[in-house]
This record gives sequence, structure tokens and C-alpha cells, in this order.
Amino acid sequence: MSKRGQGEGTIRKRADGRWEAMLTIPQDDGNSKRRSIYGKSQGEVRKKLTEAQRTLDQGDTLITDRQTVGDFLERWLRDVIEPNKAPSTYRTYAGLVRLHLIPTLGKLQLSKVTPQHVQALIRAKSAGDLAEKPCTIQRLRDVLRNALNQALRWGLVTRNAAALVGPTRYQRPEVQPFTPEEARAFLVAVSGDRLEALYTVALALGLRQGEALGLHWGDIDFSSGSIRVQRQLQRVKSVLTFRELKTARSRRTLPLPASLAATLKSHRMRQLEERLLLGARWGDSDLVFTSTVGTPLDSRSVLRRFQDIVQRAGLPHQRFHDLRHACASLLLAQGVPPRVVMETLGHSQISLTMNTYAHVMPVMQRDAADLMDTFLMGSK
Repeated sequence: MSKRGQGEGTIRKRADGRWEAMLTIPQDDGNSKRRSIYGKSQGEVRKKLTEAQRTLDQGDTLITDRQTVGDFLERWLRDVIEPNKAPSTYRTYAGLVRLHLIPTLGKLQLSKVTPQHVQALIRAKSAGDLAEKPCTIQRLRDVLRNALNQALRWGLVTRNAAALVGPTRYQRPEVQPFTPEEARAFLVAVSGDRLEALYTVALALGLRQGEALGLHWGDIDFSSGSIRVQRQLQRVKSVLTFRELKTARSRRTLPLPASLAATLKSHRMRQLEERLLLGARWGDSDLVFTSTVGTPLDSRSVLRRFQDIVQRAGLPHQRFHDLRHACASLLLAQGVPPRVVMETLGHSQISLTMNTYAHVMPVMQRDAADLMDTFLMGSK
């Protein structure tokens, strides 16, 4: 046993040549645990011990070499994902971690996870509860890879085992939004509906549901004919909350079609009438789209109402998000450059736009061939 400095804990050199420090960790029940910290030299162990003690003094959870995958993933969700990702992303990650990753890999020591463990996870899920969900299996591997990248940055592992396992092959489901005829039939079906303007905004501008529900009247400039998309309405732990948009490209200013501007003006007049009738009972907000009492709209209620209209109109089943897909498909089919469509949707990369709407490419290619044919015939 070597002599200890003040606050160093117990440091000794083991028979296998490694250095070990013993740290006392208080528990919530008033007891304490002794935990070992290892290093290749006395100085390395002393440094790790000092950092661990500082972590404990700050009230944080101690990360150690022997922590399990389950412990690490819970901390990663709490400290990295929840504060930095959209609530919907956090819920997706948390669901995959707690339903699939922790039950399978949770008890393994984090530093001992191998590509074989990850491959076995994928094989078991492919033959089990996710057999018909290859997209979910791929997402599961991506979540684990992202988590282990953080572990790598924190120095908890020497390699990312998930990154060494190839991605799962699956056929991306083809987007099937409204056709032009179905889109027109939908607009006829919503004509006069209290939320007609909401559906029209989503279809005409390709706004995400949260972006549309987060619009304020101050975001709409009727004089210049433009609309600013700069926030979203999201449900965070059962509370409707306004949040920043995901990326810088998501924050965008879009030109406002004249017909949509007219729809929005009519909607504003209807909203003012509702506000006058309720008086002081009207919720104090500048939101474009509200409930009948002026409060923010709940996305689940909007979805139910939207799908009810679609069903009654005899149209194919759609998600609200499919209005965004319909917007992009209609723009591309009419010859709008993909770069412009990308900017309209707020995509971060043009490859995302093109990969998502690859089904429109044959129409664009046919139009291009027809234009070339017109040119060639005119030159003869």
C-alpha cells in the first residue's frame, strides 16, 4: 500500500501491475459503497480519483469503468438526449432503449460490449418481436451507435461496437401522399371547416404539424406576402410547449400564395368573432390556430379531426404529416427545382429531399424527355 495524499482515498499497486484506487460513494439510503478505479500508473489513478470525487461533490452520478450498458444508456438519455433533442425524438430514443436495448444488453459491462453482442441483438430482434419491422431494427442499431459514440467521447469505451456492425437492409416505404386530384378533393372537403386554413397551410407550404400549430399572427406579413416559420408547438411531458426548430434551415421565410393569404384573412375574421363572443374567457395568445377558447391546439385532436374529414371524403388514409409530403410531391411534379423544394420544406440536405420523393422522379424524367423532344423537333 502506498502512502495517500489528503483526499486521495486508498491507492495501491495490484499484483497484475495495474494501479487501483478505492472510492467511498454515499447512497440514497444512508449507506455507502466502495468502488474501484483502475489505471496504468499511480498518477493516472490519482487523476481519475480526483475527477470522480469532483463529480460526486457536484451531485452528479459517477461514471465508472464497471458500469453496465443499462446504467450508461439511462444517463445518456437523461443528460445528452433529453436536453438537446426534440421531445418526440427523446420519446423515440427512450422507447427503443427501455423496450429493446436494456432488456437485451443492459446487464453487460459497458467496456466489454463487442460487435458480436450487437450482431446477436439484431439477429434476435429480426427473428423475434421486430421480425416484420426492419426499419425499427435499423433505428435500434443507430440509437445504440449514437450512444456508444458518446461513451467513446467520454473515454468509457475504446471502440464503438455498434459502428462495426453493418446496417440492416430494408426497403424504405414509399411515400404515398395525395395525388393532385385527391388534394383538390380534400380542399373541397375542408372548405368552410373551422381549421380549413390550418390544413391549407400544411398542404400549400409543407409545414410540419408542430410548425403550423406554433404560428403567431406576427409571423405573417400580408403586405409583403410572406410567412416566417421560427418555432414549433410540442407536447413535453404532457404540457404543450413552444420550442426552437430543429435546425437553422428549419427556420425559414416563405412566400405566401395569394389564395392562401385570402384563406388566412378569412380565418382571422372568424377567430376575431370567436374572441369577441368569449371576451375575458378567451385565452391570451397571438396564435394563428387555436381551440374554440383561444388556447393552443392539441396535435392529437387535430389529427383525429383531420382523419375524420379524410375518411368522410372517401380519400385514402393519411397522416397529418402526409400533407407535407403532398406539398413536396406536387411541387416536384410541376417542375419546381428540387433545391427550391428543399428550402420550402426546411430540409437540411438536398439528398433527404430527393431520397424521400424518389417516386416523383419518373414523372420529372418524362417531362424532361418531352421538353428535349420539343427542342429536337424544333431544330429540324
